[in-house]
Amino acid sequence: MFSNRKQLLLLLNIAALTNVQASPKSEAFDHVNLLIGNGGDTPNGSGGMIPSTAPPFAMTRWVAQTHQNYVSVTPYNWTASTIHGFQATRQPAIWMGESGPVVVVPGVTQRGQLNVKAKFEERGLRMRKETEKITPSYYSIVLDDGLGGEVHVEQSATSRVGHLRFTFTTNETPYIILESSRPSVLTSTPTNISFPHGTVALHLHAKSSRIHEICGSNSERQDSIITPTSTLPHVEGFNGYYCARFDYEDEDESYSNYGVVQNATTYPGSLSGKGTLLAGYALFPSQKGRVVVNVRVGTSFISVDQARRSIDEEIPDASNLENTAHKTRTAWTEKLDRFALEGATEVQKEVFWTGVAHALQYPSEQHEQGAYYSGYDGKVHRGRGIGSYTGYSIWDTYRAQWAFLILFAPERLPGMITSMLADYEQGGWLPMWKNIVETNIMVGTHADSLIAEAVLKGVEGFDKELAWEAVWKDATVPPKDDLTVPYFDREEHVDYEVRAGLSLVYASKGWVADDVHSESASRTLDYAYDDYAAYKLAVALGKPDDVTSFLLERSLRAPFTLFNSETGFMEARNADGSWAGPDNGWTEGDKWAYSFDVVHDIPALIEKRGGNESFVRSLDEHFNGGHNDHTNEPSHHIPYLYALAGAAYKTQARVREIAQMNYNNTPTGLSGNEDCGQMSSWYIFSAMGFYPVNPVSGEYVVGSPFFDKVTIDIPPTPQQDPQKKRKLTIIAQGAPTKPYIKSLTVNGRRIDTPIIRHEDIADGGEIVFEMSDVVQEWGNGILNHATSEKVERKQTTYDYPDRVEL
Repeated sequence: MFSNRKQLLLLLNIAALTNVQASPKSEAFDHVNLLIGNGGDTPNGSGGMIPSTAPPFAMTRWVAQTHQNYVSVTPYNWTASTIHGFQATRQPAIWMGESGPVVVVPGVTQRGQLNVKAKFEERGLRMRKETEKITPSYYSIVLDDGLGGEVHVEQSATSRVGHLRFTFTTNETPYIILESSRPSVLTSTPTNISFPHGTVALHLHAKSSRIHEICGSNSERQDSIITPTSTLPHVEGFNGYYCARFDYEDEDESYSNYGVVQNATTYPGSLSGKGTLLAGYALFPSQKGRVVVNVRVGTSFISVDQARRSIDEEIPDASNLENTAHKTRTAWTEKLDRFALEGATEVQKEVFWTGVAHALQYPSEQHEQGAYYSGYDGKVHRGRGIGSYTGYSIWDTYRAQWAFLILFAPERLPGMITSMLADYEQGGWLPMWKNIVETNIMVGTHADSLIAEAVLKGVEGFDKELAWEAVWKDATVPPKDDLTVPYFDREEHVDYEVRAGLSLVYASKGWVADDVHSESASRTLDYAYDDYAAYKLAVALGKPDDVTSFLLERSLRAPFTLFNSETGFMEARNADGSWAGPDNGWTEGDKWAYSFDVVHDIPALIEKRGGNESFVRSLDEHFNGGHNDHTNEPSHHIPYLYALAGAAYKTQARVREIAQMNYNNTPTGLSGNEDCGQMSSWYIFSAMGFYPVNPVSGEYVVGSPFFDKVTIDIPPTPQQDPQKKRKLTIIAQGAPTKPYIKSLTVNGRRIDTPIIRHEDIADGGEIVFEMSDVVQEWGNGILNHATSEKVERKQTTYDYPDRVEL
């Protein structure tokens, strides 16, 4: 009986979809494939990405829910056959937990019966996979409703508001559920749980019995168990808030039924509820066989009223979903269209532009209407209008994603840095892995690197003296109970981890003791780099010589306290100086990867490993022996080290090999998890032909460009004239089949060493590679490229200095 109606509906949907997907026109946008990185059978083999709809850096992303998401579980996997709702997610990466989610669940019950299925296991609807349409601004799917009809679901979103349209084709009774609270951990008995708590409130139209809004909150923050103890009391009252506003297209329908579901029990007519396993619902009876319901869902970290305000500001009444999708597509094209590729295959285009989309999701906005945001101290603050952000996977992203943002999203940098400084003021430390608040995940204080790199590359608009105060504290103040707490990965019930081990051996002898602290060898090398970043910042800000010399000396000396000359590898050490064993003390890597991890002093590392020829042989052994693990970040810079040891042609070959092996346009097209844009940023820089091996050096090491030509419209910083064109053109004719470089010019200047300076490209310019299909001599001489701040390495230990008053 539905055939004619279905055909008409299909034609209308196709027309609407064409409109939504085609405007504004963009080759770049149309090559974004959000299924890249959504496959694999393990978290580290999947990419950890989801096909979400939201603009760049969105506070809340919306995704079809095929799974309950937890740490190491994403809410959508492309292999699934059923959808259990449409979720507002703030899970920034697969390894992190969810925070304050809400799920919108469509369903159908038999006419005259009340069978509202709120439990995840019962509410799934079968997908018609052939109808699924996925873009960053618009998602569409047709679901079988289980009673002979269908539900066409369309989804778009702004930063804080989801926009969904449900078209039910059925003779039964459609309903929509707003899930307020759910189990926050995997459990075989998901009833009668005690956490998280939620609230729900149903609001009727003033002049009818129709449901106008369903609003609520929940306290779910899965990583709350690893919040630093000094911050936890301030944020124990955390809630995520939402408000869903309904619009009906069947205006002659004068009523809807409604109620609350809790612990699998339905309470018809109830207008409120609180507790666990909680949801509100509304039914939409129709005599026409077709019901269309629009739902706009505002989200907030502050209050239900703020969620409402976001609806009014971002998707006001009378807005249609096409307008929302157009606005969000426009936000994406503004960034994606800045890159033009020539000579790339269709696969490479999808990998490249999807990588840009991935890298522009993090950190995510935390500020709301009126510039308000929820702080580390649990209070609501009003910012300066430049934004507050969360989702900082700094141990991963300091390597290349931050450099990507400095170049291609400079308007965001002042807010992102100011947000970190607010965390310092409210919590006492710069963030390490901020997910709403600090989580103490990973090692090192690489916020030092983010700030130093930004200052050195000319980023303005934040308090540099406050930034220096925070970085200096990282470098000189140990964490609480440093002599007794090992600070294991995800250790619970401890305070801020920061530089664990600073107060014992690192301060006096140069290493973190393995018999006292976890991941000691990785910490030692990370702290040395962070000292160097702090040194670069100190010099840029004109700090006293005793400060700069202290930081520089410690940064150059500490790494080599781990070098075991008998084995030729870095190795963890105990407090008494004894070797702890070659497999101890590493973070997401091993002795192979970390023995190449002194990015701020490669010349000294080469010298330690026997000079250029010996160093190149060790690199060959690393790669040929299968030790390079691109799925984890400590390996990302290693192929570029050949170029710094006089074997640039080997960098050129290895980079291409890694790109070919680890990136493609399938769901398993990322060999590792994305880690908030770092995996994609490696590919983007490598495809352009250079990579920031030492981020705070202001230099990029030349690799091998992948395409004939890349043209980039570099966006202006907030201080620059927005009308001035800043075009960077990278020309490498023949690059798709010719991996080797014969010559290089930058802005007409011949370059003989494989180094490009940031100032050469920051305002645009022209890079011209002459490519060859056979090995060339270019860049293969012994480099005189060394740390410009080289100092005499003292053989004696040095004392931990008193804090210097600045």
